[in-house]
Amino acid sequence: MFIYRLLSRRVKSAILALVIFIATFFIIYEDTVIISNDSLHSAAGASRAIKVLEKFQISNRPLLSIQEETDKADSGSWNSLKPPFNVTEDERTAWFRKKLPEFDILKSDNLTEQFHGREVLGLESFFKAHPNGCLMILSRTLDTPSGYRVLKPLLDGKFKVAAVTPDLSFLFRNTPAGAWFDEMKSGNKDPGEIPLAQNLSNLIRLAVLYKYGGVYLDTDFILLKSFEGLRNSIAAQSIDVVSGNWTRLNNAVLIFDMNHPLLFKFIEEFAATFDGNKWGHNGPYLVSRVVQRVQTRPGYNFTILPPTAFYPVNWNRIGGLFKVPQNQADSRWVNAKLLQLSREAYGVHLWNKQSNSIAIEEGSVMGRMISQHCVICDQIYSS
Repeated sequence: MFIYRLLSRRVKSAILALVIFIATFFIIYEDTVIISNDSLHSAAGASRAIKVLEKFQISNRPLLSIQEETDKADSGSWNSLKPPFNVTEDERTAWFRKKLPEFDILKSDNLTEQFHGREVLGLESFFKAHPNGCLMILSRTLDTPSGYRVLKPLLDGKFKVAAVTPDLSFLFRNTPAGAWFDEMKSGNKDPGEIPLAQNLSNLIRLAVLYKYGGVYLDTDFILLKSFEGLRNSIAAQSIDVVSGNWTRLNNAVLIFDMNHPLLFKFIEEFAATFDGNKWGHNGPYLVSRVVQRVQTRPGYNFTILPPTAFYPVNWNRIGGLFKVPQNQADSRWVNAKLLQLSREAYGVHLWNKQSNSIAIEEGSVMGRMISQHCVICDQIYSS
């Protein structure tokens, strides 16, 4: 049961826990998403989620939310909260203790414009694949009046979408992360050089799934088909072309039942080996090393999906999907790629760090793919 903060009032956590447990989708705004099992696997579950969400949205008032968008958090008030570089651990810990009163990850500000255009197209693709789904967004930028305006076209289309904020202390309670978070809040633990919000995002997705079950997805995905039937799975980002064995997993897609033992191991590993100085150590590398250790042990019951399921195009080749074909050979490649994706992929990871500045050209793989998987389909080529 999450505890949430409204702009001017509190909602009883029991009601919101029902929304969270039944809801189809969550989004953690660091390019991230979570889906709950109930609605995807039960029409009755989807109906109940919709009814609860309708009650929740009566006021149409946006909520405060958490900060997890770290790549773009270099501007505004967050600039002063970036850990200093080239200092000792003790110096950085002292800095963090001094800055801790300012470090309100539940605080909202004027960065709503960071979630727009392409991210909204990702939301649309969810509703194309799950038209009766309920979308719960964990995002400080969307839990504002301006954020509500971003979501209004979806609300006007009768799609079920709302933004909420978890109480992190409550969320991490009774997990291996509880003591770690308490120590971090006390200002006695080194947060590292990487912004703490980024590492909290890695932890939040694990804790939400562990307590409520579902599917976690980054928001820089275009979804191509329903996730119905996927259970207790994590996707490989890369494989060895000779052996066929995975070489890297990624935590951008996590599909697990509530209280799954692998999720517990992930959270345990996060708390025990946290390192705020190494990119990926608490995220993709964490899930990779834990799975490497436990994949042959009995009692874990999970599946490793191939890269084609969610990472069919590597980060250094993603730009090719955005370009219009220049000749017949290019056109044949576009058609072949679209056919391959429709057959093999549940979604396409856009690798937002590499692609967010690339325009979607009409006739490109991306342009055609989004046109086939949107519900409002407005401003596809201007996003």
